[in-house]
Amino acid sequence: MSGAAPIPTEVEGPPVLSVQTSIRIHVYGAESVGLSKETIEAELEHTAKLSKKNLGELAELAFMRKAASMGFAVAKPWGDSDRYDVIVSFGKMFWRVQVKSVVFTHISKHSYRFKTTGGGNSTYSADEIDFLVAYIFPKHAWYIFPATVVERRDSVCVRPESKKCRFLQYREAWDLMMEGLAAAAISRG
Repeated sequence: MSGAAPIPTEVEGPPVLSVQTSIRIHVYGAESVGLSKETIEAELEHTAKLSKKNLGELAELAFMRKAASMGFAVAKPWGDSDRYDVIVSFGKMFWRVQVKSVVFTHISKHSYRFKTTGGGNSTYSADEIDFLVAYIFPKHAWYIFPATVVERRDSVCVRPESKKCRFLQYREAWDLMMEGLAAAAISRG
């Protein structure tokens, strides 16, 4: 390239200090993720504008990334005809996972309500899924529910800020998928 300016190897003058405002979000049971306040606000603003279908796809993608980062093998079934969205495996055990998400708080402003029904508003059963995983976008919080906890329910309300939430034991309870492997091995003898 003729006529191109040479790239300087030294910068003359006083050093420049660049400061970026950032916050740390603590994800219970996992590592902290450093994101700028502006990035979080922009992502949430964009997420809030998504259609239900796109929001669900984004939550599935977030789940697959999170599960893979925790050592699970992750597979996405072709199409969306099954009652589960994702298949995960840990060791020799495979789990059918239905992923749900929420962006806004419920009317009470303190809780988030997840719909635990699928097409035609039919509830999920343990014959169709093994886990229902719920993601709260603004809190970056995951709830891992065994199918037996959510079957025959139309919805589940959680309060991430409350130590009295009756579903607190399922927040970031990824170990339930790992413990299931041990329980299955014991039952097989």
